[in-house]
Amino acid sequence: MEEVLIECSPGISGDMLLGAFYDLGVPKKVIEQPLIDLGLKDLYHLEFKESKSSSIRGISVKVENNSRSPFKRTWRSIKELISNGNLEDKLKQKIYEVFESLANAEGEVHGIKSEDVHFHEIGAIDSLVDIVGVCAAFNYLNPKKVYCNEPMLGKGFVQTDHGKLSVPPPAVIELIRQKNIKVLSSFDSIEGELSTPTGIALLSNLVHNHQPPSKYSVDSYGVGIGNKKFPFANLVRVYKISSFDDYSIKKEINPKFEEISVQEAWIDDQTPEDICNFVEKLRIEGAYDVSYQAINMKKDRIGFSIQAILPIEKKEFFRQLWFDYSNTIGVRERTQSRWILLRRRGECSTTFGNIRVKQTLKPDGSISMKPENDEILRLKLEHKISTEEIRKIIKDSSKKFKAFENWK
Repeated sequence: MEEVLIECSPGISGDMLLGAFYDLGVPKKVIEQPLIDLGLKDLYHLEFKESKSSSIRGISVKVENNSRSPFKRTWRSIKELISNGNLEDKLKQKIYEVFESLANAEGEVHGIKSEDVHFHEIGAIDSLVDIVGVCAAFNYLNPKKVYCNEPMLGKGFVQTDHGKLSVPPPAVIELIRQKNIKVLSSFDSIEGELSTPTGIALLSNLVHNHQPPSKYSVDSYGVGIGNKKFPFANLVRVYKISSFDDYSIKKEINPKFEEISVQEAWIDDQTPEDICNFVEKLRIEGAYDVSYQAINMKKDRIGFSIQAILPIEKKEFFRQLWFDYSNTIGVRERTQSRWILLRRRGECSTTFGNIRVKQTLKPDGSISMKPENDEILRLKLEHKISTEEIRKIIKDSSKKFKAFENWK
C-alpha cells in the first residue's frame, strides 16, 4: 500500500472516516479486534450499513452503547486502558497520540493539566470506537504517505455536555492551532458543525501532508456518510492513490516550521553503561536527537547532563521514559520552535555500486546529497582509501537516485 488521500467534503468526523475505510475494504474484524483486545467487546454494538446522502451512496456507522449508564472516561483512565491493552506497539502508539492530542487541547482550553482532563463526548463509547477503529484501519493499510485537503469547520452552535458552544468548538480551535492545520472558511460558511474534535484529532495525527498531490491516479476509494442532514452531500472519501509528482514539495513550505519539546536532566547516581542504554532507548523510541556529557555535580560527584529533542506530540510519552528507565527524580521541559529543511533517505548508483545517502532540499530548490557515514566506513575498509577520496569518487560518479521515503 503506497498512498492514501482523505477528502473532507466539506468536513470530517470519526464515524464518517471509519465508514469510508470500511467501504474501501478494511475488514470489520480488523476494526473490531483491537476493541476486543482493550476489553470493550460487551460495551458496544457496531453496525456498518449502506446509506445515501443527496443520492450519493456510501457507508454510515452506528455505535450503540450496551452499558446501562453513559460511558465516559478521564484521560487518565483511557491512558491506562490503552497501556494495558494487548495491542501491537505501533497501533497502541497511534491510538495514544490521538487521545493525547485531544487531552492537551482540552487541558489548554479549560486551563488544567492534561492529566486532569475529563472527556465528555470524546470519552463516550462511540468516540472510542471511532478512534480505535480508524487507527486500526490505518495500521492495516500501512500507507507510506497520507494526504488530506483542508476541512471546513462550519458555524453556529452545538449542544455538548459543557452546554451550548459556538462552532467550531474550543477543542477544535486548539487542535488546529497546535498542529498548524490550514482550514477553509468563507463569509457564507455552512450552518452547523462540519468537523468534530475527534475527526480533527485523527487528521492531525495520521496525515503527513495537508495538501493533496498536484497529479495522481485513483486506484480505489471508499465513501463514509455522515448522520447530519445538510443541503449538500455530507460525506468523506478515502482514496488509494498513486502520485506522479515529487510529493507536492514547494519552496514556500521549505524550510518547515515546527514546535518541538526539549527535555533534560542531570543524573549523578547511575553508571555510564546505564546512561548509554537510556540514551539509546530515547533514540529508539523516536527522539529527534539526544546529547549527553559528563559534568561535575554537588559534593564533587561526576554526573551526566542529558538533553533530548523530541516530537512535541510525544512529550508525555518521553516524560514517562525518564522515570521508567533512568534514576532521575525530575525532568526539565520546555517547548521551542525550529525551522528545518526537508530531507529524505534513499540510495544512489556510483562507481562503488548502490550506496545509501540522504538528500536535503534547499530553499532555492536545489538538492544536496550526503552519503551515510556507515557507508563511508564500509567503503574505506573495503577499498583501503581515505575518507576524502571516497567522498570525491561518490560525488563525481553519482547518478540515479532512488528515494526510500517522501520528503519530510
